[in-house]
Amino acid sequence: MSDLVGDARHLSPSAQEALRLRAVAALVAGRDREDVAAMFGVSLKSVDGWWAKWQAGGREALAMRPRGKPVCVHQVLGEAEQAAVRQAVLHHRPCDVGLSGQLWTRRMVGELIAKLYRVRLTEVGVGKYLKRWGLSFQRPDKRAVEQDPEAVRRWREETWPKIHGKARKDGGEILLADQVGIRSDQVTSRTWGEKGNTPVVRRSGNRFSVNAVSAISTKARMHFTVFTEHFTAEVMCCFLDRLAGHFDHKVHLVVDGHSAHRSMKVRDWLAAHPDDVELHFLPPYSPELNPDELVNADLKHSLPKQHRARDQAELAAETRRFFRRRQRQPRIVRGYFGGPHVRYILDENPMSF
Repeated sequence: MSDLVGDARHLSPSAQEALRLRAVAALVAGRDREDVAAMFGVSLKSVDGWWAKWQAGGREALAMRPRGKPVCVHQVLGEAEQAAVRQAVLHHRPCDVGLSGQLWTRRMVGELIAKLYRVRLTEVGVGKYLKRWGLSFQRPDKRAVEQDPEAVRRWREETWPKIHGKARKDGGEILLADQVGIRSDQVTSRTWGEKGNTPVVRRSGNRFSVNAVSAISTKARMHFTVFTEHFTAEVMCCFLDRLAGHFDHKVHLVVDGHSAHRSMKVRDWLAAHPDDVELHFLPPYSPELNPDELVNADLKHSLPKQHRARDQAELAAETRRFFRRRQRQPRIVRGYFGGPHVRYILDENPMSF
């Protein structure tokens, strides 16, 4: 017991039980409590506590109690129940199973357990289960439900190798581009998923914001423009003008299917500059195939968290500072091509570095 003194607190549980019984026996025999405390090397608090227990429950109240928590005290859920909850977290969203939202948090997993098995766990308890199941808290990929897996396969295995071969033949260079909007109230979220396997959240396609277009190549080049108006065909043509001015050879520019990219104005510009830029289009709803998406994620993550931009001009300046900093960091630009969904680019172009 914690209020034993001297060597008594180091006794085994059975020896401590014997000590309690002997001390109570001395009290029953008429000894003063101070004498008993001194005789057995314990505190007066211990003597008084043992006497109170004796009076309330007799010898049984002073009996030895097992130390620690019972085996499997945290195993509230059986193996089959744990497997079912883990399966739900990995393969469904909360809204798919009658809960709210698309992301799994410890609280949301706890609500699922309560709904299925009428067991209430603390968030700490839920976290222990999640770690035991090999899950970790991650930021999910966002992938459209409309994506065509066959189109993705054709892009990787057929279209991309043709673009690469064409660029090599005409001495050109491939860049992959994307546009991004940055809001003053930009937030990010995480969800629980299997370690090494990023979860996917499926989605269909007072504040101020700015927009940017950037393009990167495997040669660690980065080009960008930041603007405050909407992304239009006029903005795209201005970006193409600037891009063409930086190269003395043809640029093969890979973009998504945004309406500005396919507009008549952009097609007219391309027709007037056949030796400067050629556009190639990614499969619909497949942003994960574009490493410039990782630039966008890096931008949003790198913007100041504690100090939010006070106005649009300040947000645009912070965005430009990010891109200029990355232009001076080719190692990081190359790193954008190391993501699991874009490594196919290096597989087809292993000597580009």
